[in-house]
Amino acid sequence: MTMRTRPLGTTGPQVSALGLGCMGMSALYGGADRAESIATLHAALEAGVTLLDTGDFYGMGHNEMLIGEALRAAPAARREQALISVKFGALRSPEGNWLGYDGRPAAVKNFAAHSLQRLGVDHIDVYRLARLDPDVPIEETVGAIAELVEKGYVRHIGLSEVGAETIRRAAATAPVSDLQIEYSLISRGIEEEILPTTRELGIGITAYGVLSRGLISGHFTADRQLSPGDFRAMSPRFQGDNLRHNLGLVEALRKIAEQKGVSVAQIAIAWVLSRGEDIVPLVGARRRDRLTEALGALEVTLEPSDLAAIEEAVPAGAAAGDRYPAAQMAHLES
Repeated sequence: MTMRTRPLGTTGPQVSALGLGCMGMSALYGGADRAESIATLHAALEAGVTLLDTGDFYGMGHNEMLIGEALRAAPAARREQALISVKFGALRSPEGNWLGYDGRPAAVKNFAAHSLQRLGVDHIDVYRLARLDPDVPIEETVGAIAELVEKGYVRHIGLSEVGAETIRRAAATAPVSDLQIEYSLISRGIEEEILPTTRELGIGITAYGVLSRGLISGHFTADRQLSPGDFRAMSPRFQGDNLRHNLGLVEALRKIAEQKGVSVAQIAIAWVLSRGEDIVPLVGARRRDRLTEALGALEVTLEPSDLAAIEEAVPAGAAAGDRYPAAQMAHLES
């Protein structure tokens, strides 16, 4: 399989058509196997995946160190092809509680210094505030990242989970390459205002949650016992009647997937791929078998009749429950 590429906006680099979201290797989905995580990172690089996404708060630095370890052990050619996207600014307590977000210019530079050290690199390819800091104008935060670009510590400026007005203000301050935001068959909120704005401004989309944290992967069942610390135990879409309703959508999707001879996960990823060349799906594979399945989506061609059937099975707004608990939804812009 030859990995296709897509532009990360008009000012960003060409990246692989799928990126690897590495969060689950360190946090929020229960325990992960370190050796398997590194093997999965190596397999992704070997398959031609270039975009690796992390956050400095994933496992309190663990995820960045894991990626750094994997890159050091990879062949030089594979190591050099890797493009690293880092989110920063989320504040945590020693107990793991969320304490808000910090987008002050001094904090931006401090976060970057620590990420460079943990990753073992001399620059970060895409750097972005994880969530908007309500106490700091976005112009100040983006301006600080722009200073890091001028000094060579960052290559491209990104945004994460912000609305159309903030995107415009950020892009008026400095060139913005990419917006990372949740986008999937059951999370289509960006289609009304955000996606038209990014397309007008030439900003790419890195879509996370394309399988809605495994909910629409075809592998999640109603009786699944979640590990301690698994985010999904608190996620509204995984609770009670919401879960039963949402798994009903998955079964409707499964019928379409079976007709095409592909998996549910592959058809869900292929749907995101079909939404435009400016959208790069992030897959959160923690194991090589899941990575292989996700990469198979690149071979799936969705005809107009397939897209119509998918739309009928899982129309916009069909999911039950918000994508985050109420306290976290308060930090998101729409």
